[in-house]
Amino acid sequence: MAKVKDTAAKKKLDKDRLISLYMDYILEEETTPGTVYKFCKHNKIKEEEFYNFFGSFEGLEKGIWIRFYEHALNVISKSAEYETFSNREKMLTFYYTFFEILTANRSYVLFTLNKNDVPLKNLEQLTGLRRRVKAFAKDLIRNANEGKAVTVLKQSETVFSEAAWVQLMFLMKFWMEDNSPQFESTDVAIEKSVNTASDVFDNSPLERVLDFGKFLWKEKMS
Repeated sequence: MAKVKDTAAKKKLDKDRLISLYMDYILEEETTPGTVYKFCKHNKIKEEEFYNFFGSFEGLEKGIWIRFYEHALNVISKSAEYETFSNREKMLTFYYTFFEILTANRSYVLFTLNKNDVPLKNLEQLTGLRRRVKAFAKDLIRNANEGKAVTVLKQSETVFSEAAWVQLMFLMKFWMEDNSPQFESTDVAIEKSVNTASDVFDNSPLERVLDFGKFLWKEKMS
């Protein structure tokens, strides 16, 4: 009886299992499903079950990136030390955790971000992720601004959040092209880019900017 219950539990469809089935299909078939009907038949699930969670494959793909983000936040929130970190440390922690998740799903990520010949078309699936990353960055700068009595010293939440998104896009492209063992160059790029961004927003000297530029040049030339 216990085995029957276990089997039934495994077959119960939820959002995470549907995401897993879709990613498995992509990796095994090396193409996107032609229709929701075909995908559901392939996985022996009812078509209406799919629509309980997503309205289309496009919505599902956006949901995958949102789950990557949510998983990263869940991981870092379990650390008791996280709330004591500076903005720089929080951003570094988020990026390192997020890219660990991307690395664990690298084959899917590379496929889905390169499936269309038009790059902008591939980026449409990141719209939900973009909103969440910008909200995360806004929270960081908002908390930092609360401790500043002088208005002129406060940083723009809009500018900071947009910069964080552009930064993430740069890092993702860097990671996708990174051929170093265990993606060590991406780890360095994360550290240098976050330090550079923090220095710019803190009006610190630009030595880190120059250092970061030299690093990028070296990587491209190697």
